[in-house]
Amino acid sequence: MAAEAVKPWWRETIETIIWAFVLAMIIRTFIVQAFWIPSGSMIPTLEVGDRVLVAKFWNVFFEPKRGSLYVFRYPVDRERDFVKRIIAIPGDVVDIQNGIVYINGEPTDEPYVKRHDYFTMRPSNIFPEVPFKVPEGKYFMLGDNRGNSQDSRFWGFADIDDMRGPVFFRYWPLDRIGIPK
Repeated sequence: MAAEAVKPWWRETIETIIWAFVLAMIIRTFIVQAFWIPSGSMIPTLEVGDRVLVAKFWNVFFEPKRGSLYVFRYPVDRERDFVKRIIAIPGDVVDIQNGIVYINGEPTDEPYVKRHDYFTMRPSNIFPEVPFKVPEGKYFMLGDNRGNSQDSRFWGFADIDDMRGPVFFRYWPLDRIGIPK
């Protein structure tokens, strides 16, 4: 039996680096991606500087649900990603009066909103009729810090094809590590 040829150390190192890079790109593209929270639109749930993990594969198996935190491609600038809470799903009828969100005629219970504003939906170019129905394949997204959130009230709906995935874990800062609600 012939002895196996031993690869030089430099070739082993290069192969290991290449395989690690390929594996990292596959994981980041299809499975899990880390995101940094740059604004205060989700306070107190997510704070400026928080780092979260998003399950990018989730939408293949499950429909996005009302109340979930999602990262999605910002419809106004498709180079940016936003994180907001899904407030209404396709088919829901939405209205906002004096800061209270009504889904299908019922006021919502939103314990995650600590700073209520007094926003009232009015007919506009984005929403010509109020209340309005969320179209198929679209989601109505709001920030938890309503007075400081650029959200669906101002730019319309997020498309299902732009949904990156749900936020499932905060890994930074260490004193806030865990599952954001």
